[in-house]
Amino acid sequence: MNLRDKSTLIWLRRLSALTAKEFIQLMRDGILAVFIVYTFTADIYLAASGVSLQLKDAAMVVLDHDKSALSRELVSRFKSPDFRVAGQTEREDGSVRLLDTGEAMLFLTLPPDFQDSLVAGRSTSVQMQVDTTNSVLGFLASSYAAQIVGGFGLETAIRRLGLEGGSMENVPVIRDDHRVWFNPNQNDAWFMGISELLTIITLLAIVLPAAAMVREKERGTVEQLLVSPLSPFQIMFPKVVSMTGVILAGTLFSILFILQGMFHIPVKGSLTLFFAVTALYVFTTAGLGLLISTLARNLAQMGMMTIFIFIPMLFLSGAWTPPEAMPLWMKGFMLVSPLHHYIDIGFSIFLKGSNLTLLWRPILIMGLTGSLIFAAGMMRFRRQFGG
Repeated sequence: MNLRDKSTLIWLRRLSALTAKEFIQLMRDGILAVFIVYTFTADIYLAASGVSLQLKDAAMVVLDHDKSALSRELVSRFKSPDFRVAGQTEREDGSVRLLDTGEAMLFLTLPPDFQDSLVAGRSTSVQMQVDTTNSVLGFLASSYAAQIVGGFGLETAIRRLGLEGGSMENVPVIRDDHRVWFNPNQNDAWFMGISELLTIITLLAIVLPAAAMVREKERGTVEQLLVSPLSPFQIMFPKVVSMTGVILAGTLFSILFILQGMFHIPVKGSLTLFFAVTALYVFTTAGLGLLISTLARNLAQMGMMTIFIFIPMLFLSGAWTPPEAMPLWMKGFMLVSPLHHYIDIGFSIFLKGSNLTLLWRPILIMGLTGSLIFAAGMMRFRRQFGG
């Protein structure tokens, strides 16, 4: 065996020993171990089951001045699962109070001559007040309500003109037949579950390597490592490798038992490709953890610095705010965020079934950006601990 082979063998033995050491230290850190288990189980379950962007049983209070057959028919159109008629009222001045207190999300007011105007062919109007404190649900409520009222008015006009039944066959009609791709039932659990998994992977890719190094500082063992025949790279590399293994194991558990087992979220693409991309992403994103570990003196400081870095990454990822809605200057920052490309890749593999032929460009951008981050973190680490 030549000298190079001996050096390689020694390096591999050191890598395996230090990697095993990191696993042992992680298991001894009960709080961090519980946090990892929680994030890959309960956190993803709660995000997929408890967060919904769909309108469901929106409470509506009605003030019907007409009390006619047509007014009652219109009110009956507001039904489950989107709406729920919470009651009737006789006071118009109580609408603001009901909306302010949250007793109602919508307040529908029908005029006294509602039926007479429709029967006579005159135009009439109804008033709909909507609580848009939650802008997403408020927009959905007002849109659905406009569709219901518009459809009711069209049906009433058709009946008045005697065009029901076979008479409508000769009337030109624009038919809207649309198909929803990738998530045909528009199930929020699919989006929220996958999004939360990818977010948790990012958070742990930053936190775990940083926490491993900061623990060495707090316990004073970093000095023992520095006086050993190990380079700064040999000290930090096993930490990244071990934490990457932990994250990949937790990801596999979440996919099999939470996303697929409980919410039946499909994986239309290759899981092998997803885990290969995830390993690359975790390994490169760990560079942010290296940067934090060189600046933080204790775990508290590490946590605050992680929030300072992670929150902008999350908001610039495109998961919560569509890129089309961002200002032009902000899109530039979003395009250099590895999380943005990782989320696009993750959703494409899970729901679209995309392969490497379609995803090579975002994977390349994510890899290059992440490599620069990892190189910067390692350079800072070498400068601080390399002596």
